[in-house]
Amino acid sequence: MNGERVFHIGDKVVYPNHGVGVIEQISSRTIGSAVEKFYLLKIAASSLKVMIPFHNAGNVGLRPVVRNGEVQKIVDYLSSGECSNPADWKDRFKENSDRMRTGSLVDVAAVLKSLLVLNQGKSLSFREKKMLERARYLLVSELAISRNCQESEIEQVLTKALIKCNLRFPELGELAS
Repeated sequence: MNGERVFHIGDKVVYPNHGVGVIEQISSRTIGSAVEKFYLLKIAASSLKVMIPFHNAGNVGLRPVVRNGEVQKIVDYLSSGECSNPADWKDRFKENSDRMRTGSLVDVAAVLKSLLVLNQGKSLSFREKKMLERARYLLVSELAISRNCQESEIEQVLTKALIKCNLRFPELGELAS
């Protein structure tokens, strides 16, 4: 399997831009003369079911849920002052969209932080608000699963981290408007 990571039934994994899912099944199909193996994963939040071919799991960014060490890195990043934002909204939106697709939780945290910084100076566009809402959801849901705690506990951790660089973690309700 050329160094690809192998997942098992019951594993909690992250499917980029969709969040945490559980591998419910591993199945095989014969396509021509080749036998192709698939992961069937159920996305926790939406109950969406996704079939991912083994050989494509790495390309789509399927990965395990972050571990505690990485959780601390993300919290440290959010509490540090640094953050970059391209001035042109098209460049910024493209950069943030690309980051969201990498599947890296650090990239998702970077999108959240850059949009919060931007939001201090002016109100976000509808699409940027939606992206902020998505980044918030992906971050909170995965960190809660990683730490095996309630999402509200993670929201408190992130709120404290962001206060250190004068940013406010958005409440869920304010993003819906």
